[in-house]
Amino acid sequence: MTNLHLAVALDGAGWHPEAWRLADARPEELFTARYWVDLVHEAEAGKLDFVTIEDSLGLQSSSVGEVSGRLDAVLIASRVAPVTRTVGLVPTATVTHTEPFHIAKAIATLDYVSNGRAGWRVQVSSKASEAEHFGRRTISGRLDDSSVQALFDEAADYVEVVRRLWDSWEDDAEIRDATTGRFIDREKLHYIDFDGKYFSVKGPSITPRPPQGQPVVTALAHAEIPYRFATLAADVVYVTPFSAEDVRRIVPRVPLRHVFGDLVVFLEPTSPGYAFEPFTSDAAIFSGTPAQLADQLLGWQEAGLTGFRLRPGRVPTDLRGITRGLVPELQSRGVFRTDYEASTLRGLLGLERPANRYAEGARVA
Repeated sequence: MTNLHLAVALDGAGWHPEAWRLADARPEELFTARYWVDLVHEAEAGKLDFVTIEDSLGLQSSSVGEVSGRLDAVLIASRVAPVTRTVGLVPTATVTHTEPFHIAKAIATLDYVSNGRAGWRVQVSSKASEAEHFGRRTISGRLDDSSVQALFDEAADYVEVVRRLWDSWEDDAEIRDATTGRFIDREKLHYIDFDGKYFSVKGPSITPRPPQGQPVVTALAHAEIPYRFATLAADVVYVTPFSAEDVRRIVPRVPLRHVFGDLVVFLEPTSPGYAFEPFTSDAAIFSGTPAQLADQLLGWQEAGLTGFRLRPGRVPTDLRGITRGLVPELQSRGVFRTDYEASTLRGLLGLERPANRYAEGARVA
């Protein structure tokens, strides 16, 4: 059996809406850099492939009993990057209502700040309340399939624009010759000339090609339309099976090299149990010991998954349960790394650094 890939999804005090009330939670620090640095250091100590950082264009909840408000995920990742060394950093950035030029520049910058450890979780926004923050378009009522398809068609174009902008500088476009006064070779900067239904972008980017060439693009998918989007646009997809049978049904629908299963986890040292009453989630909820979780992950890997994105129900309790309980259990079974084998996120995932699509194309005049 090949080694598992493991990521954690970080969201405030944890994925249980009442996790912030636990004694070891740090709700007063949720909006501080130190809090996020500590969480990512824990993930890195566990040799995890990467962390994702949740974000949205609206509040998580209107309930006074739940955490509301968050920091910008891309900016969190940029703050954490200089004080970490190897773990991948994959912030969420919403494509609906935003501009691809800005995200292309932001994720490319993150790749530079992290020395090649950047990724991006692409997210669409289907809520009327979030559209109202921008006032550029109207989203109302429950979306039908055609409206959902339009959101993901727009997202696909968005990702394509971002990828082209990342390639709009050739790798050796920067000369930096103080003697001649030439900083860049203008012939190695390229117009992307994207003209589609949703975007018209000339380019080139104002940020040189990222260290990875193409930072890792990821997406969460629950159904056929987002499955098709992920297959077209992403390098890694997160899916939400509830059984090994689900895994076998879903994996053929997303023919990507990396299909990760999402699980909300509550890890107990010796016996299962929740800190609070059970709650509902879009993903399966696991409650038990690290050994029991390892059994489930390996069973689902055998059914077709290449990795898992684990959502700690309680932070720091379940994050530490993953790094200090699950990881040693998997290592003892010979299915998880004992040290990092690459310095970039693409390297950790076994993805080649892609060639620049414009290297042999038309030159900028």
